[in-house]
Amino acid sequence: MQGVRRFRTLTEGGVRLELTPTTTSPLAIDVTESTEMRIQRLISENPVIIFSRPSCCMCHVMKRLLSTIGVHPTVIELDDEEIGALAAHSADSTSTAPVAPAVFIGGTRVGGLESLVALHLSGHLVPRLVEVGALWV
Repeated sequence: MQGVRRFRTLTEGGVRLELTPTTTSPLAIDVTESTEMRIQRLISENPVIIFSRPSCCMCHVMKRLLSTIGVHPTVIELDDEEIGALAAHSADSTSTAPVAPAVFIGGTRVGGLESLVALHLSGHLVPRLVEVGALWV
């Protein structure tokens, strides 16, 4: 994966020191990667990922539910342009459900908060998390 390389700079006694490049995380933004490609890559690389709007209370509830089970999802806050790109990954483009927050488990869109809670109450959430390797029991 091609990522963004950063150099750390320290100033010591008026002398500027250039340190070796730091490695980037899988969440780094590659400027040559389109928004759609970045979203697809994040979905495929993370067993559980939540795409959220900034300061989303439903996302907070999703994170609390998953952390209670023992899963700590990757959470990505999207701006308006990125939310439009996420809509392309929706299973049903005619749905009136909001695009974000959206949770993906094992690369498959589960949906929003209601869908996640329904999956949990039906008893299918934990087996699915175990199946994708996000939870060990």
